[in-house]
Amino acid sequence: MSRRRINQITVLLLLLGFGSALVIDLTAMASPLDPPVDELMSTKKNLREMQSIGGNANVVAHELREWFLGLWHGSQLAGTVAVLTVGATLVFRFVATDPDLFTTDSAEDESPPT
Repeated sequence: MSRRRINQITVLLLLLGFGSALVIDLTAMASPLDPPVDELMSTKKNLREMQSIGGNANVVAHELREWFLGLWHGSQLAGTVAVLTVGATLVFRFVATDPDLFTTDSAEDESPPT
């Protein structure tokens, strides 16, 4: 694949990804909060109970889970799409610039018998 074609595909990937992220960000609505559930999870009593049942790992796992679930809603999703776009573009360029990187040389594997 020529260098010019790789650059064209890279620009197309970036335009599609960042364009999608922009559309998601502009159309994202604020997520409705559920006060009883949000209040329950943020009280010191509940955090202390979670810690006594599962230790600090339980509290950290809960916070990590909430953070990860938050990446897939609203304007956070736009940031996630933008980061995934950059990652996918970098992987494409890495593979496209050296396509022989992942192939094995069959000539080296087939040595003549002696």
